Amino acid sequence: MESESEMVAFPLLLTPIETNYRACTIPYRFPSDNPKKATPTELQWINLFLNSIASFKKRAETDSTVLDAPLRAEKFAQRYGDILEDFKKDPESHGGPPDGILLCRLRELILRELGFIDIFKKVKDEENAKAISLFKNVVQLNDAIVDEPKRLENLVRGIFAGNIFDLGSAELAEVFSRDGMSFLASTQNLVPRPWVIDDLDTFKVKWSKKTWKKVVIFVDNSGADIILGILPFARELLRCGSQVVLAANDMPSINDVTYTELIEIIAKLKDENGQLVGVDTSNLLVANSGNDLPVIDLTRVSQELAYLASDADLVILEGMGRGIETNLYAQFKCDSLKIGMVKHPEVAQFLGGRLYDCVFKYNEAVS
Repeated sequence: MESESEMVAFPLLLTPIETNYRACTIPYRFPSDNPKKATPTELQWINLFLNSIASFKKRAETDSTVLDAPLRAEKFAQRYGDILEDFKKDPESHGGPPDGILLCRLRELILRELGFIDIFKKVKDEENAKAISLFKNVVQLNDAIVDEPKRLENLVRGIFAGNIFDLGSAELAEVFSRDGMSFLASTQNLVPRPWVIDDLDTFKVKWSKKTWKKVVIFVDNSGADIILGILPFARELLRCGSQVVLAANDMPSINDVTYTELIEIIAKLKDENGQLVGVDTSNLLVANSGNDLPVIDLTRVSQELAYLASDADLVILEGMGRGIETNLYAQFKCDSLKIGMVKHPEVAQFLGGRLYDCVFKYNEAVS
């Protein structure tokens, strides 16, 4: 984790940040709520995190890098479960009242204190290897679509299909352990449009008229998400003449791709000329976001990312954690796109959509 002093606010947030920005999308409580009593929304989310403990414990038990992993995994489940039960009784305990960021942070802190740094490493490596073998095929299928709006929609569908690979969702962790993810089948099986938030047609029009000079993409999961979803889309932006900055986590969290992993993935995908299936990559940069959670508070990013992003004219937040559960309503001084799949029933309920619905929220710069 980068030291506190090195974290700064993302430079493209609409200012003043204090009045314009709140990281968490779903308010768990309102000022009129009793501070000593958990709200129905808090209870709903505490239970969601409680229900995910079993799948995290299972991953931790089999972490071969940790001595006494099964015993420590049991300690994790006990400690985190106790904290969540405490929140039900007293929302102000443990630095509360709880929100999505605090509930994620406490889970990571307990895992790390017990020596679990990257419990999803094995599954990430396996999924990355599978997705790398499919990358060229996925890109060539996209390139074969001559009609530009259709090609763009196919690339967007690829992002949604890839975003299904999310082991932070208890239901999806279960599906995944059963039958893995078939990427191409997923692109065809998305819920039909219009999606719960659907600005794709507006974005298509904008895409046909404009080339963004610099695009910052906050990326999400390993495997199909980054390799078959985001990278083909980033490659298309490079083809159109944009510079692309991929912002990835500093430290492991769930199956999210880290900065160092992303550098390795891109190196494996490049051909002997340093190209991504015929597209020059000199304008593709990877930045350490400074983040260590599956959600992100944009008032705390690395100085490196802040410097690289300062002159961007499009910001993309991808995935449920960074683009829906946090930052869905974040306003920027440049164009922005929030894109992700709804993988928690609680989020679907809040948005008034369906489970596995899609969010494609495009906003032009706020002047």
